[in-house]
Amino acid sequence: MKSSQNLRGALLALIAMGIFATHDVVVKTLGASYSAFQIVFFAALLSFPLVSVILLNDGREASLKPRHPWWVTLRMVMTVITGVSAFYAFSVLPLAQVYVILFSTPLLVTILAIPMLGERVGLHRWAAVIAGLIGVIIVMRPGQAALSAGHIAAIVAAVTSAFASVIVRKIGSRERSVVLLLFPMIGNFVATGLALPFVYKPMPIEHLGLMGVIALFGLVASFLVILSYRAAEAAIVAPMQYSQILWATAYGYFLFGEELDQPTVIGAGIIIASGIYIVFRESRKGAASHKPVTETRMRPETVTTPRSSLLLKVLPFWRGIGR
Repeated sequence: MKSSQNLRGALLALIAMGIFATHDVVVKTLGASYSAFQIVFFAALLSFPLVSVILLNDGREASLKPRHPWWVTLRMVMTVITGVSAFYAFSVLPLAQVYVILFSTPLLVTILAIPMLGERVGLHRWAAVIAGLIGVIIVMRPGQAALSAGHIAAIVAAVTSAFASVIVRKIGSRERSVVLLLFPMIGNFVATGLALPFVYKPMPIEHLGLMGVIALFGLVASFLVILSYRAAEAAIVAPMQYSQILWATAYGYFLFGEELDQPTVIGAGIIIASGIYIVFRESRKGAASHKPVTETRMRPETVTTPRSSLLLKVLPFWRGIGR
């Protein structure tokens, strides 16, 4: 029974990763014509109706006043930066390279958990983190290729996403889930809305429809992540995030003429191996009080991919599914 549940959870996670990858393909397609600020703005605008329906189902948390306003504000800023940076990186870099750099997010969370959460990281996890960061350096290949704005944007997205993730763990048990879900959406809408007059380009109706596809795919994939974690052990589900590199390779080759180069392959292998090793270490009973890789829920949080653990808290209906 347990093995069948783990298989079901793994399959759900794989489907979610496929939808996320398709979501990123649409972002990349639109990024050829529009600024990341414009894409994020309309994605935020079109996500509001979907998320509002979710929030209306949660009658427990009527107040939207944050209990930790400074932490909530900092997380909102980090999430806005993550969204714009990640969307820009997808627009200008090969898909596989962006994924490989974003795969470093859980490793950065492991580091940030030390000063912010008081986590103690042992020698094995430190070694895995260092190896993973070396993998990122290999992908960036300093000295062999110019560091582009896209590479910098992907690194920024990984760092700010890690900060946002750690903040959730710091205040999540005491802060309202609705606040943690809604404030990043409002922040994205306001910040990108202020930038919109400087970057706006008229959009045909089909491109506006693709903006809606981005919002819908992000939310659907997030729900599938919830179901996968409800069905299977985190140690089974978490490594499924790395299947995105397969989707990225296929989509990149057939749709955009992208090919994996040797540094990206080597770097990806090191990062994936280090991430899976950390999952193994965290899964040992009593190994860690915080579990950065297994709790990160696979994706950097953006306006179209809200944090799955927060969605789970405000959707009682979903809590009983997947068991």
